[in-house]
Amino acid sequence: MKNPGPKYRRVLLKLSGEALLGEADHGIDPDTLKTVAFEVGELRTMGVQVAMVIGAGNIFRGAVLADRGMDRVAADHIGMLGTVINALALQDELVRHPHQ
Repeated sequence: MKNPGPKYRRVLLKLSGEALLGEADHGIDPDTLKTVAFEVGELRTMGVQVAMVIGAGNIFRGAVLADRGMDRVAADHIGMLGTVINALALQDELVRHPHQ
């Protein structure tokens, strides 16, 4: 019997920023980043197109500071920058190690 291949040709992977924490309480764990990139590479090797969305809960929580008096728009902007930081870190890992 012929291997039918993956069930889905396209997937959307939504990662919380906390998915990059590993064992840490904040930031980005390099080993966890490498694991995520490896698993995405596995999907790509199978011919699956992967779209990714990532959050920034590992870096910043705008709602917490807004509740403590920070301007909500400024807090949200800081949170969005955290998302960009996570996306850049993951992009770098995917480009440097597309699949090992």
